[in-house]
Amino acid sequence: MAQLSAQARRVLQTEAASAGLLVAATVLAMVWANSPWGDSYDRFWHTELSLSFGSTGVAMDLRHWVNDGLMCFFFFLIGMEVRRELQMGELTQRSRLSVPAIAALAGLVLPAAVYLAFNAGGPGANGWGIPIATDTAFLLGALALAGPRASTQLRVFLLSLSVVDDIGALTVIAVFYSEEIDLTALAIAALCILAFQVLARLQVWRGPAYFAVGVAMWLAMNASGVHATIGGVVLGLLVSAYPPRREEVESAGVLARAFRQSPQVSLARQAKLSVERAISPNERIGALLVPWSGYVVVPVFALANAGVHFSSDLVARAVTSPVTIGVFLALVVGKLVGVGGAATLAVRVGMGKLPPGVPLSSVWGGAALSGLGFTVSLFVADLAFPDTDLRDEAMVGILAAAVVSAALGMGLFRLLARRDPVQQPMGARRLDPPVDPERDHVRGPVDAPLELVEFGGLECPFCGRATGVVEELRHRFGDDLRYVFRHLPLPEVHPHGELAAEATEAAGAQGAFWAMHDRLFAHQDQLEAGELLDHAAALGLDLGRFAQDLGDGTFSARVREDVASAEASGVGGTPTFFVNGVRHTGPTDTDALAAALLDSDPRGPRHQELPAPVDEP
Repeated sequence: MAQLSAQARRVLQTEAASAGLLVAATVLAMVWANSPWGDSYDRFWHTELSLSFGSTGVAMDLRHWVNDGLMCFFFFLIGMEVRRELQMGELTQRSRLSVPAIAALAGLVLPAAVYLAFNAGGPGANGWGIPIATDTAFLLGALALAGPRASTQLRVFLLSLSVVDDIGALTVIAVFYSEEIDLTALAIAALCILAFQVLARLQVWRGPAYFAVGVAMWLAMNASGVHATIGGVVLGLLVSAYPPRREEVESAGVLARAFRQSPQVSLARQAKLSVERAISPNERIGALLVPWSGYVVVPVFALANAGVHFSSDLVARAVTSPVTIGVFLALVVGKLVGVGGAATLAVRVGMGKLPPGVPLSSVWGGAALSGLGFTVSLFVADLAFPDTDLRDEAMVGILAAAVVSAALGMGLFRLLARRDPVQQPMGARRLDPPVDPERDHVRGPVDAPLELVEFGGLECPFCGRATGVVEELRHRFGDDLRYVFRHLPLPEVHPHGELAAEATEAAGAQGAFWAMHDRLFAHQDQLEAGELLDHAAALGLDLGRFAQDLGDGTFSARVREDVASAEASGVGGTPTFFVNGVRHTGPTDTDALAAALLDSDPRGPRHQELPAPVDEP
């Protein structure tokens, strides 16, 4: 059996590692600030650093260089993430956006209301923006630490929620926490945005050009009165995102083969540019900057801002401080009730659906973790409170809320695992969602009493051998059996699997799904893009329409839906069979599957005798 890709596991490990580093930096900052050398903490981060060019320059202390400069990379990545999710991620499916969007909006409004309930009209009123945002890095890192109880689909749901949450939080920062606006500087920043777009339109692939525009925009935003990090978000939104371009992938392959035969500099350069054009700038830049953000930028930010001096005076103030109490309750209670309650209400009244395999109980666990407002909360606290006493009181609330929210979320996931282990991804046994004849590809009568569903990959050799088992079962049971195939390509194991899956869907749009399905399994060594066109021609399909559907990635979302179903159903590799809606374990030979079909026959176990094998020519 081919096992699931290690990519998802690596993503979770990276998020957990970066979250762990963030925690370590926070602890180090607090230990340093409260050690006998605590004075050196303040002296170091208040050291002034100036950069000048002629008579102009920028002078700030180190902490503000981190907050206003280094954090631009963090917010730049947020902008890119929003663009990527809207263009090629989960947010392209608007039907899946409604529930996380509603939950995110409630998770913005209710915490602000809770905070103002304690601080309206007081000296801390301006801090209402502190508890509205969730720290995406902390949230996903904590979710990764929840182990197999937290599914990939729940991660996608919370990531979608975080994107909407980030948009709201950044809007609040831009509108309510900006200083007096300098229109001239803002106009220069707008020209930088135009220059950024021109570079992208001209397909300039050189990083230094974009970096120069980014530096100019940062200087303009820093002088404009709008916080400079907003410029990072805007530039991130401009970085285009698109699925891998098939024609460029094929061109890169041809050029690479040509270079192997004739190693010339010109061929090497053309092959390199073709590879770069095949992958969107959004993904290429993200692959470069995400590790720097997770392992350097955010931990340094925590080190510079989390060093609260826990004196007896501060602790005494924090216990009764409306700022501390308001921040703590807004993050722990406001986020939990806002996100969890709004998601529950949206699902109950039919305003949207949760992803397959994500029960409402898991959403409440994620809602508890959304109280981890660490990075952006500290950032807003620095903007909201010039008074260091108020800022320290807010930081105590943020830190306390982070500890309690993490513990509460982990506790809810552990409780969920004990109460209903069947719902958890690694223990899931039922097919989710059930077969829908209007959507699924069904072979045999759609109203047949027996059902066999296979999750497979068209390049998987084990699945290729299983086709003979399926055909024999169809011969044995005849009209009593309906067979359904769902895609589960494993890109790291079978590099052509995704394209082949999309090819069957493109053929299916012309009424030839099963013909293409059978042909590709019979020719598993011929799954290159050109060879897929040959298969389509052999089946008599409209080649223009087929090629366009394949090149545009028209059916990539359809394949992703099957992959999501596999995750929700607890599938761990290919091929995996579901017999009458329940995952089959054990041998997958003809007799074993036939016995499982009879034992789970809805008309009664062993409704008929085990059909005799059919002699094959």
